[in-house]
Amino acid sequence: MAEAGRILLVDDEESICELLSVVLRRDGYSVSTARDGEEALHAVQARPFDVIISDLKMPGMSGIDLLAKVKALHPSMPFVVMTAYETWNTAVEAMRLGAFDYLKKPFDNRDIRNTISRALRPSALREGRSPRQEEMFQHRLIVGSSTKTKDVLDLIRRVAPTDSTVLITGESGTGKELVARALHLGSTRANEPFLSVNCGAFTDTLLESELFGHAKGSFTGAIAEKKGLFEVADKGTFFLDEVSEMSVATQVKLLRVLEEREFKPVGSTETRRVDVRMIAATNRRLEEEVPRGAFRQDLYYRLNVIAIDLPPLRDRREDIPLLAGHFLAKYSKLMKKSVVRFTDDAIEALIGYGWPGNVRELENTVQRAVALTDADEIRLTDFTEKIQQTRGALPFEPMIAPAGIDLERTLDELERRYLEKALAQTQGNLTEAGKLLGLKFRQMRYKVKKHGLRKEAELPDEKAGADE
Repeated sequence: MAEAGRILLVDDEESICELLSVVLRRDGYSVSTARDGEEALHAVQARPFDVIISDLKMPGMSGIDLLAKVKALHPSMPFVVMTAYETWNTAVEAMRLGAFDYLKKPFDNRDIRNTISRALRPSALREGRSPRQEEMFQHRLIVGSSTKTKDVLDLIRRVAPTDSTVLITGESGTGKELVARALHLGSTRANEPFLSVNCGAFTDTLLESELFGHAKGSFTGAIAEKKGLFEVADKGTFFLDEVSEMSVATQVKLLRVLEEREFKPVGSTETRRVDVRMIAATNRRLEEEVPRGAFRQDLYYRLNVIAIDLPPLRDRREDIPLLAGHFLAKYSKLMKKSVVRFTDDAIEALIGYGWPGNVRELENTVQRAVALTDADEIRLTDFTEKIQQTRGALPFEPMIAPAGIDLERTLDELERRYLEKALAQTQGNLTEAGKLLGLKFRQMRYKVKKHGLRKEAELPDEKAGADE
């Protein structure tokens, strides 16, 4: 079997290294291990690796310190951090320093395999790509470690290499174009053009001309022949954003492109053939537009071959610190500022806010705060008043999607997050963490064990718990 890639595992727990080594070697990877940060740094200085997977909490050099040193040596080397204990500031710092992903223990083998697959894809496609593609690969397109985000990433990973038509749905600001770009960059067309058109930005006549081109003299102002964007995107990927804004007449022409791979420019009798992968997006429910006659049913079925529904930010709040850290790094660099963190109350406010504008609004908020702050950190007062007022509010406003929710799973995830937060605030002391949550030591011990936050051998018994 050909070597799939070189991976360095860094963890002071020998059992973790052994388990992951077995799993990854079976997949054809060459695996090296290090028991602490110093040993890992020597290994990186001696030879390059395709991916590094490191624990955060280790004796001596921490995973965060190792991440910073590795990025100084090899800025483009994917670095995945993992830990059993998560604090928001640690997550922010990891993303600010350029971590590729952030995994919480315990994780299953599928999580590791999917993460490594995504981390390795840029190097596999490195040869022959343009400077713009290089830039896209160097910045992670979709940030988050929540279950919903991982589900989307897993679907992208499976769908990207195919040539299937994809329909992306979700509220404005959820990142539909980022998903479309990720699908393109993970496909066999990655080195070909990626063209994007917002159907709502043009009148019907202009949109038709933009998409299909026009012949000279076909309408007032058509002083020369114009090549359409479908033709420009030949062999590549074509992204139609807000496809629900397209008129029924233009929908007929789009359907022909999908079914026959051909079209006629406006005012021309000549048929042009084109080979593009189609990705469409909308913030409306097209299945509701069809009965009203606003959207053709046959086109809906042709577009909805594979559906990717993006959850709003309020339904994946655990991603907010990671996204905030990502945007903090981006705008600190652009504005040439040394802003390195958020204060605790600032992070609490970001998590508590409802984000009607989703990820786009969060990015704008962080950009504004970086611009306004005169310190090395973003404080609560650097946000708008409406965001400041959410500090101390409930971590989320209950929202139920039309398709319903899995209440047991949602409550289970919420309980785990509170346990992690309490343990982080008390440096892992079960007795003190239990007091914060109104739990007796025995209840706290049971819940920590249930969620896999500590191994059985690491948990104190009830007598020892009183002396923690």
